[in-house]
Amino acid sequence: MLAVLCFLFLAFSGCSFSSSSDLDRWMQRDGRLKVLSTTAMIHDLVKEIGKERVDALALIQGEIDPHSYELVKGDEEKFAFASLVFYNGLGLEHGASLYYKLKSHPFAYALGERVRRKHPALILEKEGQLDPHLWMDISLWKEAAFEIAELLKEKDPAGKESYEHNLQLLLDCMLKTHDEICRSLKEIPQEMRYLVTSHDAFGYFVRAYLSEPDERETGAWRARLAAPEGLAPDGQLGASHIKGVIAFLFKHRVRCLFSESNVSRASLKKIVSSCLAIGHEVRISKESLFGDAMGGRDSEADTYLKMIRCDAEVIKKELLCMP
Repeated sequence: MLAVLCFLFLAFSGCSFSSSSDLDRWMQRDGRLKVLSTTAMIHDLVKEIGKERVDALALIQGEIDPHSYELVKGDEEKFAFASLVFYNGLGLEHGASLYYKLKSHPFAYALGERVRRKHPALILEKEGQLDPHLWMDISLWKEAAFEIAELLKEKDPAGKESYEHNLQLLLDCMLKTHDEICRSLKEIPQEMRYLVTSHDAFGYFVRAYLSEPDERETGAWRARLAAPEGLAPDGQLGASHIKGVIAFLFKHRVRCLFSESNVSRASLKKIVSSCLAIGHEVRISKESLFGDAMGGRDSEADTYLKMIRCDAEVIKKELLCMP
């Protein structure tokens, strides 16, 4: 029965993209909680937990970079109308105008910060910066689902039973998908489980799905991941970054670089060119991964769980194809 429910969840969960008519409807007072989420990954959880009691809207839609998003015309009205605002935090939404609005809104909650307070040991850091990409590990992102449910219950106590029921259904599907991905990616030989992506958004994914248990204990899993750009894809690519990635490719005999759906391929192309110049043949993956953004409407990655499953399938296919 659980397998059937999870299939229906993955197949029919609504996507995060809103047309103008969706926005017009959302701006109507209909007795439901109006919840604004910064990212599609948060928005997807809100919809599954809130169901008919909540009217949910995603602020950052399509393949726009959430790291640098700035408010555009109409966004102020969305914030003013929202009963609750959920955002990731941990430095993800650092565009100046959005950051100010989130910090000044009376009912805006940083889910990542709330998870960090309860589970500080699970939050990654790199070069003194917190890694905000919690959603790349389903078993960790479920903690954000708990936080959403608690905040919805606080705002709408009459919906307590509904929120708790929906949360449990969601958690069951999340953990089932997490376990399936763990088993699937363990079929990749250990010596081939190395990942190079456009920017450093896959740390939680590698720790959860490509590493060995002892590596997670010691932190040695970090040696399985490299990226030319940092936690935010700012395009600042220096010679040292290229040399570091090339050294990684040589050391681990990696021949595939993974592009991301909303990040320029320019840095990866530079690495491919540099490698070819010294006789090391590498290629960019045929399919892009989804890191900071989900797929478009009716795509194979238009819900959160479908997005992570899609990433896992692409990574497995490409790594197993390496000579």
